[in-house]
Parts: sequence; C-alpha cells; structure tokens
Amino acid sequence: MSIGKIIKELRKENNMTQEDLAKKIGVTRGAIGLYERNERKVNYETVNKLADIFEVSSDYLLGRIDKKNPIRTISEAISDNPELYNLWKELAKREDLQLLFKETRDLEPKEIKRIIRVIKAIEDEEIDDL
Repeated sequence: MSIGKIIKELRKENNMTQEDLAKKIGVTRGAIGLYERNERKVNYETVNKLADIFEVSSDYLLGRIDKKNPIRTISEAISDNPELYNLWKELAKREDLQLLFKETRDLEPKEIKRIIRVIKAIEDEEIDDL
C-alpha cells in the first residue's frame, strides 16, 4: 500500500479532517491532499510527525511492514512482567536493537518474553563484567 493511502486510512480511522491533520504537522490542507494522492513526497520530518500522531511506526507508514506498531505489540506481550517491561522501556530507546524489534513483530507473546529474557541475561552479564 502507498504512503498516501496509509495516511488517508489513518486520518479517517482517527476521525480527522485533512485540515485537522495539516494543523498538527504544520503544513497546509492542500499538502495533505497531495500526500494522500501520492502527488507529493513526504519528507523524513513529516513521516516522523505522522508516526507520532498516529502512534504507528515509520516502517508502517512507508508500507514496509503490516503491523502498525511492533513496539506496542512487544509492550503488550510483556506487560504482565514488571521486570521485563521496565527493561523493555530502556531497550526500546537503543538504536542498536531496533532491527531486533522489527524481527519480533510476528512472534507470539511467549516468544517475545523469551527474547527479552535473553537480552536481560546478556545485559546482566555485561554489568557483572564491569
């Protein structure tokens, strides 16, 4: 699916007009229409703003993945374990682990927990080595 169709779909899901969205990201209503019709390319800064507004990943906006927010999927999978959840909040900020998070998007919660536990063991081992 094209970024324009995705933007339009997300805007409608969030009951927003083109004008509403334009104000939120600091462009004109006409620019939103051009984005939605794929008549204007969406720059990096705008992609990030849209991702924040719609709470989706930039990869989803760009049509690279089907899940709107793999990070949310991971968070939900480990929300019942405070220790893993707190570790996850810290790990989610690390750029070196972003690829790993993308790869977990199709896993079951049980498998996601296992991966986070392995990362925690590695992190703990690195701390012990200091």
